[in-house]
This record gives sequence, C-alpha cells and structure tokens, in this order.
Amino acid sequence: MAALAIAGIAGLGPVRITRLVADAGDVASALSRAVPDARERDALLARARTELADFARRGIDVVGIAESRYPAPVRDLEDAPPVLYALGALAHAVPPAVALVGSRQATAYGRQVARDFARRLASRGICVVSGLAAGIDAEAHAAALSAGGPTVAVQGTGVDVAYPRSNTALHARIAREGLVLSELAPGRPAHAGAFPRRNRIIAALADVVVVVEAGVRSGALITAQLGGELGRTVAAVPGPIDAEASRGANQLLRDGAQVIASFDDLLGLLALTRRGREGAAFATPTAVDDELACRLPPDVQPDSPEGRVLAVLARGAQGTDDLVRACALSPRDVATALCHLEVHGEIAFDPSGMVRIVSRTAMAGR
Repeated sequence: MAALAIAGIAGLGPVRITRLVADAGDVASALSRAVPDARERDALLARARTELADFARRGIDVVGIAESRYPAPVRDLEDAPPVLYALGALAHAVPPAVALVGSRQATAYGRQVARDFARRLASRGICVVSGLAAGIDAEAHAAALSAGGPTVAVQGTGVDVAYPRSNTALHARIAREGLVLSELAPGRPAHAGAFPRRNRIIAALADVVVVVEAGVRSGALITAQLGGELGRTVAAVPGPIDAEASRGANQLLRDGAQVIASFDDLLGLLALTRRGREGAAFATPTAVDDELACRLPPDVQPDSPEGRVLAVLARGAQGTDDLVRACALSPRDVATALCHLEVHGEIAFDPSGMVRIVSRTAMAGR
C-alpha cells in the first residue's frame, strides 16, 4: 500500500522514488521522507487503500517494487516503476524470456517469422514478451497462447484498457492465460510518450530482444536500444535490403546486433546468454579435461585452440561467432581449429550452422 501511495505523489518520478527507497531502506520510510506531514501521509495511504480494494474487485493485481513478487529483471532499470499493475499470473514474468518486437505494418514474411518463433519458444516454456501492438507484437502473443506457453504483454495504457481496440479479444485472452503488465494506473488511455517508456520494461523482462521486422522509424528499435543499454542480448532477423519494412532491422545487424537466420540461432543465443548471466559461459577455457583430451588430433596440446574449442563445445552447441568470443581467440584461429577437428571427425556443423561435438556412438557407427 505504501508503494501505491508514494507512486501517486505528483512530481515524484520513478528515479527519485528508487533513490528515496534505497536511502530510506524501505518504501514506508521513503514515504515518510517524501511526505513528512503525518495527516497528508495518512490521506495518501487512505486513498491507496481505497484504490487497492477497487482494483481487487476488478481482478487487477498491484505489486510494489519492494515485494518479492515484483518481476526481478525489471529492477535492473534505473527508473524501475515503483508499482506495476497486472492482469493475469505474475509467475509468467520470469526468465527465460525472449522479446519479439517489430513493425505494426508487418509484412506477411514478418508475421510468419513472429508466429513461428513465438510458437516454438512457447512450446519449450520460454516466455514471449511483447507490447500488444498491431503487427508483429500481436502475432507473437497469439502464437504463444496457441502453443499453450507463457506470454507477457506490456502496455502503454492501463492494464484494463485494450489498445489498439482491434486487439480487445487478444488482450482478454492474455489476461486469462498469460500476463498483462503496465506501470500506468488502470483506466489510463493511450498517449504518445507512454509507448517508448513501456519499451524499457519489455527490454528489461527479456534475456534476448529480437527485432523480427522493423522500418527505420519503428518503435521496436527503441526497445533494442534500451535492451543493449541494459546489457540484454540484441538480435534481429535479416530481411531484403530493398524492403522498407526491413531497413531498421538490417541497420541493427550492420551495427552489431546478433543475426537470427533460423530458430536454432535464437535458441543457441538464448542458451549462451543465460549461461553468461550465470557467470560461466564466457570464462576463457585454458585446457580440456581428460575425457575430452583423448579427442584431440595427434600432436595437438590440450591448451591449443583445438582444446579451447572442445572445452567450450562441451557445454553445448555454439555458433562460430560465439566460439570466437568464448575461446578468446581470433576468428582465423577458431576457423583453423574447427577445420582440424572436423577432418578428424570430432565436431560437426548442423544445418543451422551451429557446431556440435560428435558423439562417440555416432563415430562408432561410421
């Protein structure tokens, strides 16, 4: 209740509230510092109590930033909302999660990619996060629900306001089967500034932000930028270079975003990102263990590039770019090591371009 009260103080934004809470130690103490007058503070709390009762009757949950239920990734934001409003199950707002975002004026190609990726992510229990806009967002949410998986829609309106109106039925379904989130109070209508701000919450919730299709002025590029600033992995699906709908996504790739050329690319990137967050994925290997050492070609040392590559591949399939980064080697050294290992039958490239260690069983059957 104190979080709802402090969030309702005019002129006190998320950044100042976050600092107040950090300095005071808890939300109630922060409220006392922000409103020293006891009667004024009691009035704010009374109003918050009335609002909470009303929201509860309408099925709207309210979660304050100090609560354990608050989605932990959102706390990474410098201006994390002091209060989030929710329709649905907050349990959906947990990793692993992928944001699928893109143009409202999506092409048939973009819509198909969004549907395919969302369906396959959701079927694996990976949360699909987006903004419930027309186009790519709506396709991603609908496909995730159809696959019976988790999806979170972050709105630039109150959680009870379906926007655009064409997504009213989808909004209702997400509220029943997934989660609708907003930092705006229930009943708040759409306004221009709210949508760029909601994008930071989309980015925060995701391990990987994927721009499926976007023109140069698409709001999805804002989500990608915010994701990068938060340390999230940013990726994009390439499109035709002469297609207006793909120019923004292609520019992201030109500027260093990860390339998603297949669903396996996305899965590999998500796995690598998750391991990286856990502190293991990018530790530079110095040598292989005894079990892997026997796989090295003759006259090759365990601390060689081949040894480093095998040590990383022991964690799972990797893309070649990821191997370069994880092994702390040059692209040329990694390419040479891969050629050497492939000739000796120790590794193989799958159809998506991911590199895997060949099992001993497979080798024996050759």
